[in-house]
Amino acid sequence: MTDTAHHIAWFRHTGPYIKAHRGRTFVIYLGNGALESNGLLTLIHDVALLHSLGVKLVLVHATREAIDAALLSDQATTFHNGVRITDDETLSVASETAARQRVQLEQLLSMGLPNTPLTGARLRVLSGNVITARPIGIRDGIDYLHSGTVRRVDAEGVRAILDHDAIALLSPLGYSPAGELFSVSASEVAEKVAVAIGADKLIFLDRHPGLQTADGELIRQCTIDSAVRLDIADPEQQRLRDSACRSCANGVARSHLLSYEREGGLLEELFTHDGSGTLIAQNPYEQARAADINDIASIVELIRPLEDSGALVKRSRERLEEEIGYFSLLERDGRVLACAALYPYAHEGVGEIACVATHPDYRGAGRARQLLDELIAEAKACSLEYVFVLTTQSTHWFLEQGFEPVNPNELPLEKQQLYNWQRNAAVLRRAV
Repeated sequence: MTDTAHHIAWFRHTGPYIKAHRGRTFVIYLGNGALESNGLLTLIHDVALLHSLGVKLVLVHATREAIDAALLSDQATTFHNGVRITDDETLSVASETAARQRVQLEQLLSMGLPNTPLTGARLRVLSGNVITARPIGIRDGIDYLHSGTVRRVDAEGVRAILDHDAIALLSPLGYSPAGELFSVSASEVAEKVAVAIGADKLIFLDRHPGLQTADGELIRQCTIDSAVRLDIADPEQQRLRDSACRSCANGVARSHLLSYEREGGLLEELFTHDGSGTLIAQNPYEQARAADINDIASIVELIRPLEDSGALVKRSRERLEEEIGYFSLLERDGRVLACAALYPYAHEGVGEIACVATHPDYRGAGRARQLLDELIAEAKACSLEYVFVLTTQSTHWFLEQGFEPVNPNELPLEKQQLYNWQRNAAVLRRAV
């Protein structure tokens, strides 16, 4: 495939995501080191592209490492339980650092040079005193001084910025009703803002590629429960994981953790099926559900290649429409990844599992097994004694799932009369 054809194919596949993201609200956390990274300009271009596609954006920038770098050697500050103790001098550095970063981001988002993704963008970037903070106070005998925590978010103020087609840019600083200034955690600001405005996504851009298993394998998607059980050594990533999970538990549909160092990682995460980092959701990212008449086209797309190869018996669209109530699907982001059907012979206490198909891009990852388990559970709930399959090319796979070969004469009488001896499919059975 030529590069042009590849780009066109990729663009076509992004269509459903462009439609799904338009008008949605994303809170994006720019982690420590992002503003100093070599890929910052490209990341800004990607942010501008999201805005041009109709996504409402809130940007929150982290300042911890930049504050450390700005402090003089004799100004080294103390941390307690991972939180900086902010004295007067450190607060001054923190406010100067936040202002410098805010100006840097405003400058980059104001660029409009010809032959760049920002040509003619004319983005408006607005900030404001939308974070009300309170002091952390004294804990374990330690006075945190000017270190604070978010007390309230002016959600209406943030929404007003977004409703004026502007990008909201927020710094990790908060103000008290008495006019005091506090240094607050950027990840907390991102979390609390996302919850307060009912954001659709909270995206953490950090150095790490996402959450990983003990073996270092990237976890593409997980639920809140599985995420909190992960043993994460890095305290910063642990903090981001916890914020992501809390935000999902408090109404944000999905949180993402990915690396700002991966070029195009933000777009890859939002506009491809597998993404580039880790997605955390309250509900399973991939869900099994009953099929309905609107799924016919997706099922046809899945089973047609298998029918052409002879692995499945050909089914007309009319037949699929009549039998759609027997089908179950595995779905991700509105895309059907796998399908299977359970045809009950209730009067004989048995059921047939048929039309097991997985999209070629997702085979070998246990999805067919997941659907099979769903159907066996359904058969058990229907008080069926066993299920059977007829297969010409997947015998060994079904044997691995606990099925045993039987004679075609042991099929239900109705099925025996329809059995195609010329096709000579193997018959396998499993108790439920």
